[in-house]
Amino acid sequence: MKSSVLYFQAPRRIEIRDEETPEPGAAEVRVETELSAISAGTELLLYRGQIPPGIDLDESLPSLSGTARYPVAYGYAAVGRIAACGANVADNLLGQRVFAFECHRSSFLARPESLLLVPENLASESAALLPTVETAAGLVHDARPLLGERVLVVGQGVVGLLTTTLLSRFPLARLVTVDRWERRRRISVALGAARSCAPLDLDERDFDLTFEVSGSPDALDVAIASTGLEGRVVVGSWYGDKRAEVDLGTHFHRRRITIQSSQVSRISSTLLARWTKQRRLEVALDALSLLPMRDLVSHRFPIERAAEAYHLLDESPEECLQVLLTYT
Repeated sequence: MKSSVLYFQAPRRIEIRDEETPEPGAAEVRVETELSAISAGTELLLYRGQIPPGIDLDESLPSLSGTARYPVAYGYAAVGRIAACGANVADNLLGQRVFAFECHRSSFLARPESLLLVPENLASESAALLPTVETAAGLVHDARPLLGERVLVVGQGVVGLLTTTLLSRFPLARLVTVDRWERRRRISVALGAARSCAPLDLDERDFDLTFEVSGSPDALDVAIASTGLEGRVVVGSWYGDKRAEVDLGTHFHRRRITIQSSQVSRISSTLLARWTKQRRLEVALDALSLLPMRDLVSHRFPIERAAEAYHLLDESPEECLQVLLTYT
């Protein structure tokens, strides 16, 4: 059967190709995709041509192995139903709704053990955000917030909002967020931030813990300048090949500020023994019920109009948050 597959053909050029999806092998299933979520971080870098050529896209996921060379199929958040089973796969999986770390495509083959069953009481739109919630959980795990800390989150895109949601469950002294766009700031307060403001309106300079998840290297200066003595800055953004000057002058030096990277594919070695990939996904799956999907999902596009979706994210970030691709 034919499958529609999204390719990043060149910077700011999206192409939808028809490709054959063979019958599943003996240990495989075929999944018909219902929807997939676009990452406004990594995918937008790829769309803009801001990923250094030849870099590994995601060495931890077999479906995304390979390097960043055009043309390339990418994406990692698909929800669909199992439509066919191989000879050695139990028939009771037929019709089951599943999540897969898979590219944007209307159907694909997978081994059942690589899929995650989606509970029937969880909407597909929520399930598609599983990797983003896992990213937010990883940020919090790396940061290890303490009782009574003053915490700042710079950037309230989807990752930032989900990080704010998780942090709001902690007994913090104060949780403040920063974003350029008023709509995102309003949602942030609804999700538990005590205050959300524009970068120029931030007048607090003594946070114990700061997260930088805006995707903009310029925001790292905001994060550092707002962090107090011996505070920590956890950077979840991947800037690709974007560069900006960072002020590591007197404030950074004399306050002994620590800057730490956080990346969901590799967690701290101190957590590896107990926090397996499966356990982290289970925790993220439970956290999905906390999400206000009506606020987070701003747009849906059929895959045939995917180019419009990426253009919107690229040119009008103030208008959108989570963008989904749909499949018929």
